[in-house]
Amino acid sequence: MATIKSDSVLDAKGLACPMPIVKTKKAMKDVGAGQVIEVQATDKGSKADLEAWAKSSGHHYLGTLEEGDVLSHYIRKSSGDETEEKQHPHTTTNEELVQHQAEGGIVLDVRESAEYAFGHIPKAISIPLGELDTRMDELNQEDSIYVICRTGSRSDLAAQKLSQNGFKDVVNVLPGMSEWPGEIEKL
Repeated sequence: MATIKSDSVLDAKGLACPMPIVKTKKAMKDVGAGQVIEVQATDKGSKADLEAWAKSSGHHYLGTLEEGDVLSHYIRKSSGDETEEKQHPHTTTNEELVQHQAEGGIVLDVRESAEYAFGHIPKAISIPLGELDTRMDELNQEDSIYVICRTGSRSDLAAQKLSQNGFKDVVNVLPGMSEWPGEIEKL
């Protein structure tokens, strides 16, 4: 396995979403512009999560190396004027989504398939964030789409991505499945 030099290493092993992103965001404050941070994680969803976060925050996702169960993600910190983090402007609460479900609209669950299998909103469509680019054509750009994940982080990134690709009515659901008050289905 090739060794890649980084300026700092962050241990996020054993942490699940959104913690690898939270820890990376905090660690980036101590990394200089142009420097590379290596984020070591065991959460398989961290690749898509960190790649999308880096893009939305203006940093450069360089790539991921996998060795055993450990994923080593490499991110280059951009200069201050490049790193203004974007957030999707349209949000709704879990409680409001329960009401919106009666009006129609699509619920898009962007968590990993295992997360979806063990508890999801009835009739929600499962497209993990890491697959969204290749599966976006399964959605209708004219539909109202409510995007949900566990805490609102991945769904925010997915909502931005959908809007950038011509979807007209996209809403990020906060705080997400971690506090979902409605009905749950399991596979």
